[in-house]
Amino acid sequence: MSLLDHFSLGTGFQRHFRLAAALNPSERDHVYRIRHEVYCEELGFEPVRPDRREVDEYDRHSLHCLLRTSDAGRSLVGCNRLVLARPEAPDTPLPFERSCAATLDRRIIDPARLHRGSIAEVSRLAVRAGYRRRKGEQNRPFGLNLEDFGRKEQPRFPYIPISLYLGAVALAKREGIETLFVLTEPRLADHFGKLGVQITQIGGPVQHRGIRVPSMMDVDSIIRGLRFFVRPLWRVVNEEIDACYQHEAEAETVIAEC
Repeated sequence: MSLLDHFSLGTGFQRHFRLAAALNPSERDHVYRIRHEVYCEELGFEPVRPDRREVDEYDRHSLHCLLRTSDAGRSLVGCNRLVLARPEAPDTPLPFERSCAATLDRRIIDPARLHRGSIAEVSRLAVRAGYRRRKGEQNRPFGLNLEDFGRKEQPRFPYIPISLYLGAVALAKREGIETLFVLTEPRLADHFGKLGVQITQIGGPVQHRGIRVPSMMDVDSIIRGLRFFVRPLWRVVNEEIDACYQHEAEAETVIAEC
């Protein structure tokens, strides 16, 4: 990637990928099948299901991102989800609140005391094996290392995980979410710092498919703080998410008129 391309991340992303909000049953089925392929068949994190769909209790109150290639084949690449508070029981803990119940530092923030409609959790990020490039990533659902950003002499950019995270931010912004929580590898904050995203660790590490730490991000601060070279990618991702909602609304209107 040239230095010029590095500063045109939106254009570079569109050459290779398309991001969508999985708003209908068919798109969500793709999400669940990617997750089954990665989490159940490849990594063994979850049991193999007869229908080859990895679904849990949180999915019925979650929003999902689905990443494809931009070529004619529109190959499936990866996915993630934004877990919202349960509408009928908003005080029900989010996944990380259960996993990290014993390690959360509630002096920093206590999710149970926040307005539940203003918080959400990013989880289930999964990238298919053919798009997890480096040796040693076979046992991880996705990869993000400092090496993904290249060197000063030859910069590059990890489009796949970053676009999926930005997709979750775009969904959160649409839903009026103020605070995002995420359970991640300890060094994610270092990697995201390169993009201008501040992640605050809010508790001690836990053993959850490897060592993970609970962290939080402020949605508005993420958008305001993005470094200038990331902003074109954010605009493209946000526009693609908006287009999905517009298309879905138009489709519903047509159905209603028939």
